[in-house]
Amino acid sequence: MADMDMSQYLGAFLDETDDNLQKLDDLLLALEKDMVDMDVINEIFRAAHTLKGMAGTMGFTQMMGLTHAMEDRLDAARKGTRPLGEPDMNMLFQGLDTLQEMADSIRGGGNDAHIDVTDMVHALRDEGGAPAAPAQAQATAPAGGSDAASGLSKEDAEWVKHTTDEGESAFKIHVTLSQSCLLRAARAYMVVNRLDELGDMYKTVPPTEALEKEEFEFDFDVYLATPAPAEELKAAVEKITDVGKVEISEMNAENAGSAPAQAEQAAPAQAAAPAPAQEAQAAPAAQAPAQAAPAKPAAAPAKKDSAKKASQTVRVDIGRLDKLMNLVGELVISRARIERLVQEARLREFDDPLSQLGRISGDIQELVTKLRMVPVSFTFDRFPRLIRDLCKTLNKNVELVLEGEDTELDRTVIDEIGDPMVHLIRNSMDHGIEHPDERKALGKPEKGILKISAYQEGSGVVIEVSDDGAGIDPDKVRKKAIERGIVSEDRANNMSDEEIQQIVLLPGFSMAKQVTDLSGRGVGMDAVKSKVESLGGQFDLASKKNEGTHVYIRLPLTLAIVLSLLIKVGDETYAISLENVEETIMVRREHIKTVHGEPTTLLRGEVLSLNDLGYVLGADAVAHDRDEYPVVVVRIGKNKIGFIVSELIGQQEIVIKSLGRFLSKIDGITGGTILGDGNVALILDVASFYSTKG
Repeated sequence: MADMDMSQYLGAFLDETDDNLQKLDDLLLALEKDMVDMDVINEIFRAAHTLKGMAGTMGFTQMMGLTHAMEDRLDAARKGTRPLGEPDMNMLFQGLDTLQEMADSIRGGGNDAHIDVTDMVHALRDEGGAPAAPAQAQATAPAGGSDAASGLSKEDAEWVKHTTDEGESAFKIHVTLSQSCLLRAARAYMVVNRLDELGDMYKTVPPTEALEKEEFEFDFDVYLATPAPAEELKAAVEKITDVGKVEISEMNAENAGSAPAQAEQAAPAQAAAPAPAQEAQAAPAAQAPAQAAPAKPAAAPAKKDSAKKASQTVRVDIGRLDKLMNLVGELVISRARIERLVQEARLREFDDPLSQLGRISGDIQELVTKLRMVPVSFTFDRFPRLIRDLCKTLNKNVELVLEGEDTELDRTVIDEIGDPMVHLIRNSMDHGIEHPDERKALGKPEKGILKISAYQEGSGVVIEVSDDGAGIDPDKVRKKAIERGIVSEDRANNMSDEEIQQIVLLPGFSMAKQVTDLSGRGVGMDAVKSKVESLGGQFDLASKKNEGTHVYIRLPLTLAIVLSLLIKVGDETYAISLENVEETIMVRREHIKTVHGEPTTLLRGEVLSLNDLGYVLGADAVAHDRDEYPVVVVRIGKNKIGFIVSELIGQQEIVIKSLGRFLSKIDGITGGTILGDGNVALILDVASFYSTKG
């Protein structure tokens, strides 16, 4: 029964675990730069403690044990008994990776039992030396007994002094559970977790491990540093079911004892939630200390505000949002169908209702799109750790600069772009940024810079990845391309450096001298480019020898409903995403000239290459007896190309539909859509036409 009851919380547990693991990753990276930063150590300790408590409650003992060992190591650093060093940081990062492996296993339907952490736990505690001994000694004292009254230990006194120096109060909270309580461990966890939200928990007696294993009777102590008044702590704990009595004493380092701040009387279990009258009486009491110590009350409202803010959010399964987006897509299709029927029937009395329907459906569409948006930090957050590990593996010194982490993209786009981004980073780290001694010899700073930026541009989002490394040597690429027969020597010599550098984007092309775990620049770059273009985006690369490489990725905000240009080629209707359309023009026949065997025209003084889209699609070519030709000008990277079409129909919102497993691999086609007249139109990937042409 207990397992079944806890399983309903598995989704929430995994979500919270992901948040805590990411927080631990960020904090450990910060701690590695300053291993004596007590604020960071305390934050890590708190996050690890929360994770440990959740794992214990859910019954994942391996995860709980490993987190507890990490907590012990941090506790030793916090108390100053064993300072942290580089081996400790490596061990903590290894522990974090193992916790992530456990979480992934649990998410896949397994558990944490198959992952042996015995050696890691022993190593963490051996490195930690003696911090576990005082905790065990404290556990022998009766909970709520006279240990504080008889004097504080040296560590406890230092904690109290540090707490008071920071302008906070050090409290000992003695909690007695109701004799009828059946889930003592769960109630103790709820008490500890609630108090930890209100301050910085120092320790519990018995230790948290004993509380989690229900190795206590009905009472226990919590030692807490907090700016909150005793009345607020009491009220928070009393709201928890099965709490019978709460006694709070403020600890004072000067008299080495516990000066009672407020001795609370036993409260019946059924009165755990204070009555409105009691709350009204507690309010003036809570305000009284505020006049004496102005610094303390400021923190309490902040916590209330944050709690209120948190209560206004709700986690929603991505599958439900997908279904909602599909329904909105059907609404868009139905609206277009109705508008077309009304237009054909010339029913003017439907104009106003249709206009209102359009506004409402547009607002719903915009809202659902925003619901699916997540910041790119969802992907960017894992890059600092990746850079840290690669620096150690490659013996390089690289600073990661992240900008625009708040820029939002559709969750589906975020999920798809993560692996290509990791590949770009690996390329920059392995064959882009040089070793410190090489950089010094070139007159560069020993520390390389890898910059990743994200920002919104028009109706899309741009992600830029740049480094100040070796760049791409066009002469070496030219030589390699000639050797492999990719281009002839004459053509290669006539190509510009920028054109030569684009060769690294061809499938299978590599400049790497040897095979390593990390790809050489160009290895798999075609896969990155293909992935970006399959998402309806654009990929461009620019590089200068010894100055660095710059990768430009433009992505649509969403993959579900896009604004497109409808065109006709012969009798067939096609759609092109407006993300790829630069402009549409009409070109007179006499303005079309042939250059190097290809039709071209002048567009505001620049030569524009023209292609018959009917010929490209393998269909009938556009009639050549016309005086004027409609042309769709698309931008692919830094290049513009014009496609001659039969007719320009106009802009329309379309819902992208998959063509299924058997038709999804057709070059130049990214999907299909249902038009207002019920017919199906194919959505063209014009970027692939240009690469085929090239």
